[in-house]
Amino acid sequence: MKILDWYILKRYIFTFLMMLLLFIPIGITVDLAEKIGRMLENNAPFGEVTEYYLNFTVYFANLLFPLFLFLSVIWFTSKLANNTEIVAFLSSGVSFSRFLRPYIIGATIVALFSMFLGMYLAPIASKGFNEFKYTYLKKNREVQKTRFVYRQINDTDYIYISSFIPKRNIGMNFTYERFNGNELEYKIFANNIKYVEEDSIYTLTGYVKRTYENGVETIEKARRQQMKMPFRIDDLAPVEYAAETKSYFELLEFIEAERRRGSSDIGRYEVVKLKKWSLPVSIFILTIIAVSVSSIKRRGGMGVNLAFGIAIAMIYVFFDKVFGVMAEQSNFPAVIAVWFPNFIFGILAIYLLQNAKR
Repeated sequence: MKILDWYILKRYIFTFLMMLLLFIPIGITVDLAEKIGRMLENNAPFGEVTEYYLNFTVYFANLLFPLFLFLSVIWFTSKLANNTEIVAFLSSGVSFSRFLRPYIIGATIVALFSMFLGMYLAPIASKGFNEFKYTYLKKNREVQKTRFVYRQINDTDYIYISSFIPKRNIGMNFTYERFNGNELEYKIFANNIKYVEEDSIYTLTGYVKRTYENGVETIEKARRQQMKMPFRIDDLAPVEYAAETKSYFELLEFIEAERRRGSSDIGRYEVVKLKKWSLPVSIFILTIIAVSVSSIKRRGGMGVNLAFGIAIAMIYVFFDKVFGVMAEQSNFPAVIAVWFPNFIFGILAIYLLQNAKR
């Protein structure tokens, strides 16, 4: 690597880390000021509060990774431009494309880390973050559907539960139906069903099984019956943040299982999956935009570049949130919702890059 590459790359990484170290404590302080009353009211243990803010740090950083990077690149590149260092680089015979190379190397390093964070570390942090939030901060809010649950388990099996108690893994008024084509093969009723995690089996109380064969009905009854079934009791009503808490390959299996069950939340799960790829790509796009905007010395100085950068960041967040909600709440394709902001800003990046070269 040339001296120029090391010089820019070190600034790229260092400024980005400083931006994280600056904004994350601010985020923690604002969040604590807003929620400390509810934490004290609900007697949240100090150890769990500490763990919550460790998870909050990872969750918050993963969510705003590209925007932190975008602002940090604008900041230090504007300083280079104001000190006429960029003019000196380009006047020495270095092309703009060559000048851009250390930025792309830095973006690659950060994008790889962002991908690892999003696929493996952020899901762990998200689980702890959301569990604390719904235990101590939103105690009365239902995070999963627990009444009148009707789901398709696979191509042949259907279940129904009138009510579900997540903490005890118990479902009330359970019905299980097995079909062979359009014909009902058998139907199981139970007053309640409980999942015994240690043995991976179910205990059915008030068990009744009706089997239909050649027009003949056979009835089997038992006060208690233990049996295996092709689902976990908590899979019947996954929490609304379930997809966020799974690593990438676990998420793929989860989405496929939910699709077989006819879940209405597939759009939400697909958005979570696709964002694990779109966020690293957005790092390259926003880096190119930031360099193109801030590499020119302007009369207003660094303030103009930062104002323009913040405006672009807000527009990017707006597009990302609006299209994400559309995919989650309707049949709008998740792939378009997630990648459309990158597509639009990718075109903007190419346009600004061509102007910066000239």
